[in-house]
Parts: sequence; C-alpha cells; structure tokens
Amino acid sequence: MQSTKSSCLLALLFLALINLAQAQQLTAVVCNSLPTETYNLPLRIGSIFLILVTSGLGVFTPIVLFRVLPYKAGGFREHFLNIGKFFGTGVISGTAFIHMLPEAFGHFSSPCLSAGWKTYPGYAGVFCMVASFGLQLIELCAISNMEAMAKRRALAAQTEEEQAGIDERTDTKTVSAIKKEDASPHEHHHDGFSTDGHIHSAGFLENDEKMMRNMGTFILELGILVHSIIIGITVGTTGNHGFITLLIALVFHQFFEGVALGTRINELEFKGWIKPTIMGAFFLIITPFGMAIGVGVHSAFPANSSSFILAQAILDSLSAGILLYSAFISLMSLEINQNVAFRRSTTMNKVISFGSMYAGAALMSVLGTWI
Repeated sequence: MQSTKSSCLLALLFLALINLAQAQQLTAVVCNSLPTETYNLPLRIGSIFLILVTSGLGVFTPIVLFRVLPYKAGGFREHFLNIGKFFGTGVISGTAFIHMLPEAFGHFSSPCLSAGWKTYPGYAGVFCMVASFGLQLIELCAISNMEAMAKRRALAAQTEEEQAGIDERTDTKTVSAIKKEDASPHEHHHDGFSTDGHIHSAGFLENDEKMMRNMGTFILELGILVHSIIIGITVGTTGNHGFITLLIALVFHQFFEGVALGTRINELEFKGWIKPTIMGAFFLIITPFGMAIGVGVHSAFPANSSSFILAQAILDSLSAGILLYSAFISLMSLEINQNVAFRRSTTMNKVISFGSMYAGAALMSVLGTWI
C-alpha cells in the first residue's frame, strides 16, 4: 500500500515536471515568435496620416486662437483657453495614472522577462520615482542658473547707470565749480541709481513664478513626447484584432492631449509664431513617427520579445514619473494653490476650472478601457 502511494506521488511529480518544462518551452516560443496574423499595411499607413491631422488640430487650435482672436476680458478666447488649460491638466493626470503606470507594472510582470526582473515587484515605481526626482533636480539647476544670469545682467545694468551718473556729476562740477551746493543733489542722484538697482532685483523676483511655469511647460512637453512615441510604436506593432478600437481611442487621446499642450505653450507668451509652431510641430509628428517605426519593425522585431517589453516597461515608468511631476507640481500647484489670481477669482470660475480638470481625468479613465 505504501509502495503504491509512493509510486503515485512519483508519477504525479514526474508529470508536473513535464508540464512545467512544456510550459516554459511554450512561453519561450510565444515570447520570441513573430506575428502570424495578417497585417493590413494600407490601414496602418492611413492611420498615420489620421493621427497626424488629429494631433495638429489638438495642439494648434489653442495656439492659433490665442494669436488670432483679440483679447477681451470674459470673452470666448479667455473662457476657451482657461477650460482647455484645466481640461488638459486632467488629461495629463489621467494619462499618467491610468495609462502609463499600470502599463509599466503590467510589462514588468510579463512572463517573457528574465527571472531577475521578477524578483522585485516595484521596478515600475522605482523608475517612476527616479524620473520625478531627476526632474526636480534638473528644474532646480535650470532655475538657479537662470536666476544667476538674470542677477548678473541686472548688476551690469546697475553698474553702467552708476558710471553714467558719476560721469554726469563730474562734468557738472567742472562747469559749476563755484556752486558748492551742487554736491548734495548729485549725492541724492547717486542714491537714485542704487534704488534703481534694487528695482531690477525686485523685478526679477517677481518673475520667479513665470520662470517656473515656463520650465514646467518644457518638462511637460518632454514627458508627452516620450510617452507619445511609445504609444505610436505600440499601435504600429498591434495586429488587426482590435486595431480599429485602439485607433479611435488614440484619436481622442491625441486631440485632447494636444489641446492640453497647446494651452500650456500659450503660457510661455512667445511674441511671434516661430517658437510655438516648432513646439507644436514636435507633438504633431512624434506619435506618427512612433507608428511608422512600429510599422517598419513589426515583421522583424516581435512585440512580445523580452527586450521590447523591457524597453516599454522602463519608458512607461519614466513617462509616468515625468507626467505626474508635471501634473502636480508644474500644473496644479502653480496654477491653483500658488496662483493668487485663481484664489481670488469667482466661485463660478473655480467650479468651471475644477469641473474641466475632473472631466479631462474622467475622459482618460474611460479611454483606458481601450488604450
């Protein structure tokens, strides 16, 4: 009886080992196999141009409105851009929380990755934190450098003004040497230049908030560009099954994210068209560029290979960190908590702003079902 039980246990163990070996072999085959389903190339090429147009409409609509429509307090332009700004903040937050971070955790738990990547479950969070901390240091260094440069320019301007004042007093004393009382007004004039120097410093301090907003916009575009090219590659390598649904979701995603970026580019207050057009053009082409890469490599580079999945996991994590930092520090904190004008605005304006932000986050949450 005991011998029979032992034989049964050994047989079960043997079968389990065989099944495990077969499962590992099957996983290896699946993770390194090339796609076998048909690939509709004309549809992919057409979708690239569709996303190109959608991205352009999203990012350039607020840029054009800002420069074409005359400003009027309480007018259409002001309301549209304000709603777009806060709606975009919600879109950015939803993209990070619903799209990037869960995707990163999912990729890091893929069976196609080596065992070393599975020993620690928090790699996605680690890379996300690294991106956020890195951005904070970069932003601090950039702002400190800009502050030092502005102070040097202010000091140079003050020195030139003081030197001009000294030269003027010297000439006056030469002409009016007999008037002893001339010394007092000139000393007072010198003090005026010192005061003017302080005005330069004070003016710079008043621009700190604007400087941080500008830096935040550049960081925001960096995060959007990184995750947009990831999305483009993913869509380009996706098979025919579910592609149309994914494409429709991506159309909405690109349009509203473009509106978010376009309204932030307006905050930079560029005088002409060249710089905002260049910044908008980067967003315009980056996702179609990623899709073109995906279309080009789909037949030679399996999307379920370990190297491809690992690259997606790391880039998704870094993108999530960039977007989360931008959403909470550069957007919400500066535009709401630290914005005196917003705090003193009407209750209705606050309701519309918060409602727009929550609507943007809700939209991206819904789109998370497909993309």
